[in-house]
Amino acid sequence: MNKRKLNFWEIWNMSFGFLGIQFGFALQGGFMSRIFQTLGAGKEDIPLLWIAAPLTGLIVQPIIGYLSDRTWSPKWGRRRPYFLLGAILSSLALFFVPHSSALWVAAGFLWILDASINISMEPFRALVADKLPDSQRSYGFVVQTLIIGIGTWVASNLPWFVSKLGVSDAAESGVVPMSVKIAFAIGAFVFLLSILYTIFTTSEYPPEDMEEFEKEKAKKNQFISDIVNNIGSMPLTMKRLGVIQFFSWFAFFTMWSMANPALTEHVFNTPAPVEANYDMSIPEQKEAFDTANTAFQKSSNSVGSYMGVYGLSSMAFALLLVMYTSKRRINRKYVHMFSLILGGIGFILMKYIPSHEYLTVSFILIGFSWGSILSMPYAMLSSSVNPKKMGVIMGIFNMFIVIPQIIAAIGGVNFVSNLFGEEAINAMMVAGLSLIIAGLCNFLITNKNAITYQPETE
Repeated sequence: MNKRKLNFWEIWNMSFGFLGIQFGFALQGGFMSRIFQTLGAGKEDIPLLWIAAPLTGLIVQPIIGYLSDRTWSPKWGRRRPYFLLGAILSSLALFFVPHSSALWVAAGFLWILDASINISMEPFRALVADKLPDSQRSYGFVVQTLIIGIGTWVASNLPWFVSKLGVSDAAESGVVPMSVKIAFAIGAFVFLLSILYTIFTTSEYPPEDMEEFEKEKAKKNQFISDIVNNIGSMPLTMKRLGVIQFFSWFAFFTMWSMANPALTEHVFNTPAPVEANYDMSIPEQKEAFDTANTAFQKSSNSVGSYMGVYGLSSMAFALLLVMYTSKRRINRKYVHMFSLILGGIGFILMKYIPSHEYLTVSFILIGFSWGSILSMPYAMLSSSVNPKKMGVIMGIFNMFIVIPQIIAAIGGVNFVSNLFGEEAINAMMVAGLSLIIAGLCNFLITNKNAITYQPETE
């Protein structure tokens, strides 16, 4: 099928739903550990509590990718029904998660939230490949990254902004502050609204051969065998990209799960108070706990705001690439390599900065790597696989994202960081080294079509 080139606003409209998806991910990534700590989790317990996120991705994304490849509605298209279903479920989960009354309730909501976000997210990746000719793939994924950067920055600053409006950061022991509850409610609204915007402003191409599509769709009991066959026939470039993804996502899972305890403790010197260390029946000790807890909540707001900087710098990174890739080809391999190495340096700097203001530098560097992670691997992959299987391939590719996160959650982060010492900040050292390794693994990519767009010759 000859696909026409889309203009910037058409690509913007089809990608705008990612604003809501990133609101969900940024609030989850920036503040779930804070919610866990508020509800009594120790810092060593946090990675395991996060296991819901990668496990649901491992299960949900290949299924949704497979189903969306086999879906077609003249009115709703192929991917858009999944956008809507995921948006409704995600918005409900976002609203209710900060109202959790116990640790197990919050962990359960994380399962629901991440599964729901995944229902919307992977079809968005496939939509770029569905709609754009190969010459615009880099451009399309970079526009998505631009929108993701905007969403990350705004959502990460929501609790801080709500607090500045006068909403309290103080709360009783085991209760999430109202500033966080309102921030999550705003996120739920934005999630649903942005997805609806894409659904009503974007059309989709029908299957190229409708008769063949209907025959394929009519086949029964092919799901497991199709998934297994696609895994077995994975292109070499996809496997090599998987190695890069492994170390990249191990690093970012470490940040999402451990940045709040690491930075509140090491940089702000306001660790989460442990209620068991206070006799709450003594007024002075209760007051001391409340003071320490409020200081922890306020520094957690600041950590969230600093994490928003990586969204802002990834947005700037994407904007530069948008302007460049709209007219020229890029070497995706080297862009990705140097971006990951810069992000690794940003993580390592966290252990050595003299005050929290320098976190801005760290997260600017991390934003370069994040911007690249969200665009370059997908641009390289989509130029190396069968377009008819784009949904299921994108879902299978997600395994290289979730498996390292599962390994990190079940003890990988704690084990490796403890090799450097018991301080929580050592987790950020692990994230930095992992990103640098990921960057160097780009030397494995040798496929010319993956590295840069190759014009078709007559």
